[in-house]
Amino acid sequence: MEQSGITVYGADWCGDCRRAKKFMDDKGVAYNWVNIENDPSAIELVLKLNGGKRVIPTIVFEDGSVLVEPTNSELAGKLGVGK
Repeated sequence: MEQSGITVYGADWCGDCRRAKKFMDDKGVAYNWVNIENDPSAIELVLKLNGGKRVIPTIVFEDGSVLVEPTNSELAGKLGVGK
């Protein structure tokens, strides 16, 4: 798998996670997928980034910025791609 500076933390059952991944796939944006259901350290990171709340998708960018449950418009703005 191609390594990217973008990491999406989520779960397979999460509809918003699937939507965000599909949006990035459709735009040709490379990202790393981490299923928090299989990675206790990822759950800890999500909790830390979200003030103790398990909110997904949590997307961490190479510049250290984070988007939580972003809309496609928010993702497009951050990634510099069309909606």
